[in-house]
Amino acid sequence: VAPTTPVCEVPSSAMTGTVVQLSCKETEGSPPSEYQWYKNGVALLEKTGAGSARAANITYTMNKKSGTLLFNTVTKNDTGEYFCEASNGIGLSQKCSVKRMQV
Repeated sequence: VAPTTPVCEVPSSAMTGTVVQLSCKETEGSPPSEYQWYKNGVALLEKTGAGSARAANITYTMNKKSGTLLFNTVTKNDTGEYFCEASNGIGLSQKCSVKRMQV
């Protein structure tokens, strides 16, 4: 079953230095969808190891299975327009509407 349009939860504003979690979920897709987050139209990289994330100056953790995008400490650089895309290899991938987060 192709995924439906996912529901994205993006805070409209966040305080610098706080922990912020963005979430993305759709329940119709079978097999379960994987989620890809985008910022300002650019796909965010998935970083798993803390070492590589620090080297690349990446302050978030993206979980493609659960659809969460977690910022351990948000900075002004994280301000932008975010959306996510759900895909499971069946039918077209689906995107949620773009939401702006202001830090």
